[in-house]
Amino acid sequence: MKVLLKIIFIFLLFPIKTYAFENPKVKINNFFIQKYEVTIAEFSNFANKTNFKTEAEKQGFGYEYGVGWEKRKNWNYKTPYGKNPDSLTEPAVHVSYFEAEQYCKFINGRLPTFAEWSTAAYTQVLDSKVFEKNKTYSYPSGDKAEKMNSTDLLSYKKHYDVLKLPEGINGLVAMGGNVWEWTKDRKDNSALTAGSSWWYSSSNTTKNGAQFKPADFYAIYVGFRCAFEK
Repeated sequence: MKVLLKIIFIFLLFPIKTYAFENPKVKINNFFIQKYEVTIAEFSNFANKTNFKTEAEKQGFGYEYGVGWEKRKNWNYKTPYGKNPDSLTEPAVHVSYFEAEQYCKFINGRLPTFAEWSTAAYTQVLDSKVFEKNKTYSYPSGDKAEKMNSTDLLSYKKHYDVLKLPEGINGLVAMGGNVWEWTKDRKDNSALTAGSSWWYSSSNTTKNGAQFKPADFYAIYVGFRCAFEK
C-alpha cells in the first residue's frame, strides 16, 4: 500500500506529458495542403485502424538504388532502413502512389495535382515576413537553394524528421529535398513525383526537376502529403 501511494504521489508531482503530432492544413488559394509530409505516425494510425498492409510489407522488402534498384529486406514505412526509425515524425516512405491515395482518402483528402503542389511550393500566396507575396521563386526555399535536405545542402544522407526541418515558401516544410512526393498527375502507368529527395542535389528541387515514376513503385526515397477541398 505504501508503495502504491508513493507511485501515485510521484505521478502527481511529475505528470506524464503526452504528445500528439498534428499535420496542419495550409490554405493555398482554393485548396488546402498539409504543412508536412505524411509521417510514420500518421500512416501507422491509418494502417492500424484499417488493417492495411503495404506492398513492401507483403513482399518483405523495400527498394534502394545501388547497382540498379536493389531489394532491402524488411524495409517498409515502419522500418524504413530495416530497423526502428529515430523518430515517428520521419516521412512515411516505401509507399506507392495507390497506397498514398488510399491514405489521403482515409483522412478525407486526396493527392495534390502537380499544379497545386507547384503553386504551394514556389509561389508565396500567404502574407510573410520572409518571402514576397505573389512572387514565384525558383526553389521551395526562395530565390536560391538553401536549408533543404539534399546532398549539397543539409546533407543528412537520409530522410529526416519533418519537425526538425525549416519552413519554406508558404510556411511549408520539406517541399524541396527530404523525399520525393507523389502528385495526382498520371501518364499511363506512371505518376509524377515532385520536390526531389535527400539522395539528389538541390538542382532537382526546381519545378522542372519533377519526375515520373511507376505508380506501383515504392522506395526509400518517395513519400507524399495530402491536399483537401476544405
